[in-house]
Amino acid sequence: MEFSDADGVLAEQLLRVTRRLQRIQSRQLEPMGITPAQFRLLRTVAHCDGPPRMADLAQRLDVVPRAVTTLVDGLETSGRVRRAPDPDSRRAVRIEITEEGLATLRSLRDARRAAAEEILAPLTAAQREVLGDLLTALVNGMPERRC
Repeated sequence: MEFSDADGVLAEQLLRVTRRLQRIQSRQLEPMGITPAQFRLLRTVAHCDGPPRMADLAQRLDVVPRAVTTLVDGLETSGRVRRAPDPDSRRAVRIEITEEGLATLRSLRDARRAAAEEILAPLTAAQREVLGDLLTALVNGMPERRC
């Protein structure tokens, strides 16, 4: 499939909306003492079927293992996650989300909803529905990464 100039414009618009959403989210995360990268890791841990290994998180987040270590260090210091031994491997470490981490996610979910509302405010209900359908089609076309 060949891409047109209109596709390039569309891609740029998607990137601009994404950056705006990230800026709004960063403003909302700052008072909670959590970075967007830490939020992403916390959300990923919460969505795994069980406590993931550090290596699984690195792969899922598409980062080097050292980056995961740094993120986990910060989240562990704040009491949002804890390291646990892997019962299947003495060398591996699993990451468990704590009650504090779950509470943080609940608060952040509200912040994300507010950010989305701010961005979607100019759209009518019908436009939001169409956008939702289009975004669902894009998400469903992406390969899924599992823990």
